[in-house]
Amino acid sequence: MTEKNSINTKNKPLTAGGRLIGNLFQRIEPGAAVWFFRKDRVAMVSLIFLIMVVLLAVFAPLLTPYPEQGAGKPNITEKLNAPNRQHPLGTDNLGRDLWARILFGARTSLMIGFTVTALGAFIGTILGAMAGYFGGWVDEIIMRITDVFLAFPPLLLAIIMAAVLGPSITNTIIAITVTWWPWYARIIRGQAISVRERNYIKAAIVIGETDYTIIKRHLLPNIMTPVLVQATLDLGSAILVAAALSFIGLGTQPPTADWGVLVSDGRELLLSGRWWLSVYPGLAIFLTVTALNLMGDGVRDAADPKTRGGK
Repeated sequence: MTEKNSINTKNKPLTAGGRLIGNLFQRIEPGAAVWFFRKDRVAMVSLIFLIMVVLLAVFAPLLTPYPEQGAGKPNITEKLNAPNRQHPLGTDNLGRDLWARILFGARTSLMIGFTVTALGAFIGTILGAMAGYFGGWVDEIIMRITDVFLAFPPLLLAIIMAAVLGPSITNTIIAITVTWWPWYARIIRGQAISVRERNYIKAAIVIGETDYTIIKRHLLPNIMTPVLVQATLDLGSAILVAAALSFIGLGTQPPTADWGVLVSDGRELLLSGRWWLSVYPGLAIFLTVTALNLMGDGVRDAADPKTRGGK
């Protein structure tokens, strides 16, 4: 009875998401992960650092004795204190513990970065797959719209969108996502044009499978690797753009903590000796973005058999 139930469980059909993830893992070469862990030590150190940053953000209220200050509550009696035993990174112009603010700012910055990258990759992948698979007028319309967005510098377009929509976390995500998806659409379109000419796609068409099924089951699982690599590389850039919008007042608004907001709050006091207000949040941005870029380089190398063979 147990064996029969086990067999039935294995034979149950997977959901669309389960099939996509399963196909992706089937296409990862067994040596890629081993190469990544053994050869690219810099990427592994970066990955460990990023895991630590994520854990610090998730457990931020438990890692500081001043969680209410991290959330924005002022403490005027201790404003602009230099780093000391009670406040290792000092306090800001409202007396809030800077370590707590950086921890809570990590939550906002990482959330924006991951959300923008995920949305940009999703929208770009869907539109790029449609353009590459269908071709013709569908391809023309999607790619001409893509070219319009690509004609603007990404940061400038994000600033314009944020200024039009108004400053908030949601509008920051929308503004950056608008500049992000065209790059994924272009990458996926090229991959889809190549894959659609392969025999298994033609066989699926011959047996009468719908276009939706072919794209979902046969096309997307075979063209997602470049998207995953690009998304890893884009995380750092998304965090930087979000910080830039917050710095000029078009992104996250006080009292919500954000690394860009923290750097902006301290910029006017930087030359008056209160260096810690901008230096520590800026250091958090620098280290996190650098780690993301180094890990992205490692993921790109691990996904390329030629690169692995050459190292």
